[in-house]
Amino acid sequence: MSFRSMIKSRIAEYITSETRLCRKREAFEKQRKRQSRPHEVHYFHHVSDPYSHLTLQKLTGFQHSYKIKLAIHLISGPPAWATPDRAGLDAYALKDANQLAVHLGLSGVSQKAPSAERIAQAEAAMAACLNAGMDIGKLQDISNALWSNNEIAPVSEVNVEAVKAQGDALLEKFGHYLGATFYYGGEWYWGVDRLHYLEDRLQQLGLGPAPSSDRRNGPDQGVSDARISCNEIDLFLSFRSPYSYLAFNRTCELSDRLGVKLNIRPVLPMVMRGLPVPPAKRKYILMDAAREARYHGIPFGRICDPLGRPIERGYSLLKYAEEEDRLREYCSAFMTSVWSKGVDAGSDNGLAKIVEAAGLDWSKARTIVDNDDWRVQIEKNREDLTALGLWGVPSYRVGTTAIWGQDRLWAVEAALQHTTTPIVS
Repeated sequence: MSFRSMIKSRIAEYITSETRLCRKREAFEKQRKRQSRPHEVHYFHHVSDPYSHLTLQKLTGFQHSYKIKLAIHLISGPPAWATPDRAGLDAYALKDANQLAVHLGLSGVSQKAPSAERIAQAEAAMAACLNAGMDIGKLQDISNALWSNNEIAPVSEVNVEAVKAQGDALLEKFGHYLGATFYYGGEWYWGVDRLHYLEDRLQQLGLGPAPSSDRRNGPDQGVSDARISCNEIDLFLSFRSPYSYLAFNRTCELSDRLGVKLNIRPVLPMVMRGLPVPPAKRKYILMDAAREARYHGIPFGRICDPLGRPIERGYSLLKYAEEEDRLREYCSAFMTSVWSKGVDAGSDNGLAKIVEAAGLDWSKARTIVDNDDWRVQIEKNREDLTALGLWGVPSYRVGTTAIWGQDRLWAVEAALQHTTTPIVS
C-alpha cells in the first residue's frame, strides 16, 4: 500500500467512526443550547414519492412521542443527477413501497403513479395546509386521497412553486437530495427504514421513548423452519459498493439457513457503467453505510477505494475462486479488506493478502490475474440486472421477484417462501 493510500484509509476510518459522530453530536448540542434553539427536526416531503406517503403516516406518532419542534417542507423531488433512471426508480418504488407498507402495517399506494394533474392538486392542498399552520392529519388525508385515487378538495390560490422552492433550497443547503428524509443536527435519516436511528438519538437526549420502529426484532429476523418454495437466490453486487459488503455475509447466512443456492453475480460499479454518483450522494451513502455497519456489528471504515483497476484485477480472479470452490470466501475477503482493513487491492501485495485470506494460492493467482475473461460474464450480469428493472446493488432475484437493497433481506426471505406478492413479475 502506498503512503497516500494508507493516510486516506486512516482518514476514512476517522470520518466514519462512532467517536467522531459522538463528538459532532456533542458540539451541535452545546451550540444549540448556547443559542437557546429548540430541538428542531426537519422533514422533507415529496408528494409523488411513495416512500414519503409511508413516512408521513409515522409523523403524528413521532411528533407526539418526542419533545421536538417538527418542521415540514414540500420539495420538488430529486434532481436528475440523483436518479440516473428516474422512470425505472419510480416504477420500482411503487412496488417496493407497497410491500414495505404491508410489512409495517401501513397504508400502501396505488399500483399506478398518480397523474400530473392529481399531483399538482395534492401539492396545492399540502402547500395551503402548511401555510395555514402544520396539521399532520390533514396532510395525511391529502396523501391518502392522492394514492387511493379519491377526490382532493380544491383550495384557494396558493403559490405552490414558491413553497417547493423554499423546501428545495433548504434541502440543498443541508446537503441532501431525496424526499421522505429527516434532518437533525447534521445527520440525515431516510424514510421509515432509518427513522429508528433518529428516534434512538432523541431518546438518548432524554426527549422521548426508545425507538418504536427499531428493526432489531423485525425485518431481518426470519422464521427458519418456514416452507421454502424457491431454491435459488441471484445476488447482484459490486466490490465497490459498501452496501454490497454489508449484505454479502448476511445473504450467505440466509441462504445457508434456508438451504437455498446462492448465485453470486458481480457487476461493475455504477461510475464504471457511466452512472454518476455526485459528492452529496457519495457522502450520504458512506455515512449511512457506516451507521448500518455499526447496527449489524460489521467492521467498517478503514477504506481503500477499489475503483478502477483494483476492481478489474479483483474480478479477473472470480473464475479461479469459483473453480476452487472458494468464491464466497474470495468475495467476502475482497470486500472486507477494502472496506474495513484498508487493503490496496490494486497492488500485488494487497491482492495477495485478499487471495490468501480467502484460502487461495497467490502463486497460482498471480499467473491468472489481469486477464479479460471475466468481462463477458460481468456484462451478462449487468444485462440481467437491467432486465429486472434495476441498476443499483445489492439486488436480488428470487424466481420472478426482484428486490433491491441490503435492508430488504426480509423481502428476500419472504420471496423464497412465496408469502408476498412479487415485486417484479
